[in-house]
Amino acid sequence: MARAEAPTEEVPLLAGPVPPLPMPLERLALVAWVLGRERAEELLFGLEAGAAASASEHLRRLASLPSAQRQAKVSVEFGERPDAAARLRQLMGEASPLLRGELLRRLPPYHRTLFPSEPRGAPRQDVPHALSLLAERLIREATR
Repeated sequence: MARAEAPTEEVPLLAGPVPPLPMPLERLALVAWVLGRERAEELLFGLEAGAAASASEHLRRLASLPSAQRQAKVSVEFGERPDAAARLRQLMGEASPLLRGELLRRLPPYHRTLFPSEPRGAPRQDVPHALSLLAERLIREATR
């Protein structure tokens, strides 16, 4: 099979600088908080006056949240940990059989593929509600 030839046309250069992509101010404040808690306000310096005031208000709201809520917000905004699969494998390896079954039941489908040898039975009816909540919490902590 013959290889396709590389394009020979010149790509036109843009007339000026590319404008930055818009970022919601709440997310910008969250980035500032993550990068430098004590300096977060300072990191927002340079925004136009209205945007700076709004971002500062978001920052104040973030600072007033309990640590767990801030961590959850960061996780939701910026995604899953790069080592989530390894952490889930470790969690499943350390869990009791009952908890392991509940963890597997609560895992999103794309994470269930990490455990092909685990049995996929019907959900148990005798699992305490507290164990279900614990499984959800452990999954969140392992992946975010």
